[in-house]
Amino acid sequence: MKYVLAGASGFLGKALARDLVAEGHQVLRLVRRTPSTPDEIRWDPARGDLDPSALGDPDVLVNLAGANIGRPWTPTYRLQIRESRVATTSTLAAAATQLDRRPVLITQSGIGGYGTDLGDRILTEDSDLGDGFLADVVRLWEGALEPARAAGSRVAALRTGVVLDRGAPAFQLLSLPFRLGLGGRLGSGTQYFPVVSLTDWTRAVRHVAETEALSGPVNIALPAPATNSEFTEALATALHRPSAIPVPAPLMKLALGEFAWELLGSKRALPTRLQSTGFTFHHPTIPTALSAALA
Repeated sequence: MKYVLAGASGFLGKALARDLVAEGHQVLRLVRRTPSTPDEIRWDPARGDLDPSALGDPDVLVNLAGANIGRPWTPTYRLQIRESRVATTSTLAAAATQLDRRPVLITQSGIGGYGTDLGDRILTEDSDLGDGFLADVVRLWEGALEPARAAGSRVAALRTGVVLDRGAPAFQLLSLPFRLGLGGRLGSGTQYFPVVSLTDWTRAVRHVAETEALSGPVNIALPAPATNSEFTEALATALHRPSAIPVPAPLMKLALGEFAWELLGSKRALPTRLQSTGFTFHHPTIPTALSAALA
């Protein structure tokens, strides 16, 4: 299959491109600079600038672009978080409508769309989106797919938990205190903490691309949701480090502002649509996902 990939320079983009090429697929990368290799195509999503004819006849368009959410959410940076996701998705959707054969269009999304703190409530793809900044971003982000869907493309939005891998920036931040002997649960630790191994994330993207029955939101998280305390204990065990220093919720809110709720809020998300279409996880539990991440 022929994939066109936005966000190919990021951690997830590099991992997905590597796996797709290894599986024999063709990958074209969208870049904002002057292309330096035949597999690169220039675009300017801020201006909605992408020449559909440069794409050829792709089977799948994938958008993984987006500013890092793990920074203070100043008003200026909130705008960057939103526009970096919505503009890129809109530009790809517009290109999809102009191609003779409608490609599948997949965008990364976020489990944060369900809201800030949902307690023990089970979240499937049929659950309503919630309140908060990221929920509003997800509404616009996924809504930007609509022109492509209306034109006949199959579209999907990947509501992904924290991806676990030694090289993943988010996992590096989570594991650093443990490596220093300062690890512990976040807040009460009772909040459900959706995660997935990098291997299963890349496999899930390919499954969505290749499965005609899949469209709309798709949760990508472990089928056995775990709390932050359970994650903490498993991570400490995997690293052979203690987990005796909890991080108080008020301190996290003071240091991280509204972003703290992405770590303190509970999201018990289940990958219902993946599993209903035959997807099986190689690393279905926290210990196996951490083992894969640290291998």
